[in-house]
Amino acid sequence: MTKLAVLCFLLLQTGVEGFKISNIVFNHFNGGSLIHEVITERAILNVTLQVCRALALSEGKTFSFPPQPFSAGAVAAACDASKSTKSFIDTIERIQKSNHQVDKDYVLSPSHHCDDESIAAGQFLITLGLTAVKASNKQQNFVLATSILGEILHTLQDFYSHTNWVEIGNTFPNSNLIKTNADVGKIADITRPTCRSCDGKDCRNNILEDILKEQILTSGYFSLNPFSTKPAGKCSHGGSFDRTKGIEPTGGINKDSIDSEHGHLHNQAANLAIAATSELLEDVRSAAGDKAFLQMMGLFKGRALCFCVDTTGSMGDDIDAVRTVTSSIIDSKVGTEDEPSIYILIPFNDPEFGPLLQTTDPEVFKSYINSLTPNGGGDAPEMSLSGLQLALTGAPPNSEIFVFTDAAAKDEHLKNTVLALIEQTKSVVNFMITDVFGLRRRRQADNNQQQQSVRMSRAGGQLYRDLAQASGGQAVEVTKGQLLEAINILTESTSSSLVSLLQASRNPGKSENFTFVVDDTVKNLTIYITGTSVDFSLISPSGVIQNIANTTGSSIISYQSVGNLQTVQLQTEGGLWELQILSTSPYSVKVVGESPIDFLFKFIKESDSPFGGFDVIDNRPTAGGNASLLVTLIGSDVATVSEVMLVESSGSGQVNGTVEAQGGGTFIIHFDRIPSVEFVVLAKGQNNNGVSRASSGIFQRQSATSLRASGLTVTADDLNTVLEPGTPRSVSFSVMTTGEGGSFTIRATNDQGFTLSFPSSLQLDPGISANGTMSITAPADTPSGTGVTLTIEAVAPGGADSNYDVLRLTVLSKVTDFTPPVCQLLSLQSNCSDNCSRSTWELSVQVTDAANGTDVDSVSLREGSGTLNISTAADKTTLVSYVASCCSPDVQLVAVDQVGNVEICSYSVRANVTQALTTSPVTTSNVTTSPVTTSNVTTSNVTTSNVTTSPVTTSNVTTSNVTTSPVTTAVTASSTRVDFSVSLCFGFSVLSFLLHSLRL
Repeated sequence: MTKLAVLCFLLLQTGVEGFKISNIVFNHFNGGSLIHEVITERAILNVTLQVCRALALSEGKTFSFPPQPFSAGAVAAACDASKSTKSFIDTIERIQKSNHQVDKDYVLSPSHHCDDESIAAGQFLITLGLTAVKASNKQQNFVLATSILGEILHTLQDFYSHTNWVEIGNTFPNSNLIKTNADVGKIADITRPTCRSCDGKDCRNNILEDILKEQILTSGYFSLNPFSTKPAGKCSHGGSFDRTKGIEPTGGINKDSIDSEHGHLHNQAANLAIAATSELLEDVRSAAGDKAFLQMMGLFKGRALCFCVDTTGSMGDDIDAVRTVTSSIIDSKVGTEDEPSIYILIPFNDPEFGPLLQTTDPEVFKSYINSLTPNGGGDAPEMSLSGLQLALTGAPPNSEIFVFTDAAAKDEHLKNTVLALIEQTKSVVNFMITDVFGLRRRRQADNNQQQQSVRMSRAGGQLYRDLAQASGGQAVEVTKGQLLEAINILTESTSSSLVSLLQASRNPGKSENFTFVVDDTVKNLTIYITGTSVDFSLISPSGVIQNIANTTGSSIISYQSVGNLQTVQLQTEGGLWELQILSTSPYSVKVVGESPIDFLFKFIKESDSPFGGFDVIDNRPTAGGNASLLVTLIGSDVATVSEVMLVESSGSGQVNGTVEAQGGGTFIIHFDRIPSVEFVVLAKGQNNNGVSRASSGIFQRQSATSLRASGLTVTADDLNTVLEPGTPRSVSFSVMTTGEGGSFTIRATNDQGFTLSFPSSLQLDPGISANGTMSITAPADTPSGTGVTLTIEAVAPGGADSNYDVLRLTVLSKVTDFTPPVCQLLSLQSNCSDNCSRSTWELSVQVTDAANGTDVDSVSLREGSGTLNISTAADKTTLVSYVASCCSPDVQLVAVDQVGNVEICSYSVRANVTQALTTSPVTTSNVTTSPVTTSNVTTSNVTTSNVTTSPVTTSNVTTSNVTTSPVTTAVTASSTRVDFSVSLCFGFSVLSFLLHSLRL
């Protein structure tokens, strides 16, 4: 299927009838109209389905589209990746959030909204951002890529609502908007009038006839200033916020909603915005490749497998255990639905840490692990938190990270940074601690020094326990001989569909009863208990009592104990369970299982944007006041949330919230206060999908990550996410406190070790913001697409309170190559007959980049089931050969250069196939008579009638303004193949627009 045919399919999927609008309005679309979030989600789901279909067909599998309207869960299921529904939805919400943020951060920027006829400036923002997205994807910085993606999609979508593209009769997107320096159309000169005043409230005919006739592009002027002006004769944006709409010519031309001045065209504009978003996503897909595109979208079979390994001399046994476990995990999970999506390794010692090594190839990961060599020694503490910081910023959100060490952290000052990243990413961190901080490599000159070493070891152990508890992980302390057994226990369940039912810690320890509800969707129910001298007793919903002295019976499948870790695997019985812990020593308890039902949550606040709505809080919510939580329920269309509470992690206190259903599995929960200590989010609800009488459909889910509130707010300027190598970049930030004023400590770190400068403190008065500026510089040789995570922290006097902001930046060198690669057909031969299974065809193609280009980076197969061979010649040209059965008559090659410019080259061999092709006065050169038809065809002023072509090669043919008649071809080769299905699609897409307009 060609690019145009794919776009056709997407257009036909964009009907707008029946769309509902959530009460959480993040922008100014309202009243039953399509908002940016809906437009974005529909395009993502459409393109993702196309990617999954292409991958399935390439593997010889069948693919079925889910029923419409598409949902993220249905798309994940169709892609055979149901267990990653949560990460898929999380990625979609991240893109939607950054899309919405444009209305908040750039409300008065005409270029970000294509207002004030700043269409060319909007194109510049789109193409610059698109380059950054592709560069980030190439470096596998998918979180950063999707954040940038949301921003540029807002500008792209606004073009169709804010300009007159629809009014001048266009029914397809303006493809040149996503091409650097391409001609987007003739834009009205600043002195040229474009509008007349509306006739009262009727603005249907306010754009001047000559503008429409000549197809001149214009967009409305917008301002929030009551004393604003606009150039004479120009259109206004319109709407309740625009202060220019009362200036002659009055009214507006925006199509933001069905109630807008041009709301009668809202549906057409929304359809085009969906199609244009799909087209941009297709371009991102082509540059990244299908599998990388799905990774970017958070759609993969299994979770990331991430190891941080201490490589000092005493870690030889530990590294051997890691090698053994790695082979076991890979051998048991490759090819299953829990196969890790990506493998990540970060070595650390003292003073080195990193680099981050990542791959999707399990055999390559084995080679990474096998290359680890224990070496060196020195002082006991190691750079463990620096390695963990790199893992938290490099691994996908919601990852599970394993840290292997037998030493305390030398970089303990990074504790708050690591906590901030844990809260941001919601990743789980498990510490595998051997030697229990014994006296390795410690000098023991006298008893005093020995006692100091023991005190340091206890503090180091508590640091790891604190971080593990905050993330929902385990701090497992074992001997080196027990490590392999302990790792095997924890890595048995690394499923993407793992959910937490209960999590708590007590320090100091105390005996306590815990309860948790198990519903019928839960499988592989497991209890983890860490701590020394911890006894337990368990009561099942049917009343069976078992304890540590009796671990065989109807409730317990298996019991394991190693080091300070106890693991109990339970029979999955629906209903209320009770766990009694008997201990006076510190301990932690975690109950997990596998289930499709889970939830995502984000703290939100009322937006200070003039458009109202809510904003997501990216760091810690404000202590001492009320708060709201946005909860998205996943995994069931019939489940609902009935209770949400904030439960103290180390105590029994909790704050109950008021639940307001928003529709579509979304809920807003209001709390009158936030706990003053660490807390987790606990959600309960009802699932009515085929439940048993025993469980009554009641489910319970808890966040793994512990959260905190703060009396501080830290806000950094994230308006520019691009960092140019070798050039210092200033970042402004502000800090405010609701508590006492004073001198507040400022700290900043980044995961790449780039040069940073920032003020060490700021003087704050209560309720008044203080501003600061920091500078970050990437080395001149930093590769494009390198991601850097910058964490800015403010700490109150005495250290009792802190908050942070996290910025993700991408390093991007200046791009001068805007030309895609070129495919030149060298030969195409066929012996195809009526019996296609007994005949083959083959082609040879040369792919080159322009003389001043960046060279070809990759050539891949998008369509076709033949054999592709690729080689590189001495002059850097890429030679492609392809052989296929005549039963597979089409092939599509995707050629990408080093900066992400894409060319899709399509070739076809068919016998007696009639196609609708348009040609006219044609200029030809270098014509040969091989069994081939057109290559690199551009049409112009050509009229043909009843033309029959033989196997002829036409190269570098230039034509345009084409009128078509039936042409019979034997073999076709082109970079933009046109066939009858596309023509039909064009007609049906127009008809689709008309039908939807009539219905609505």
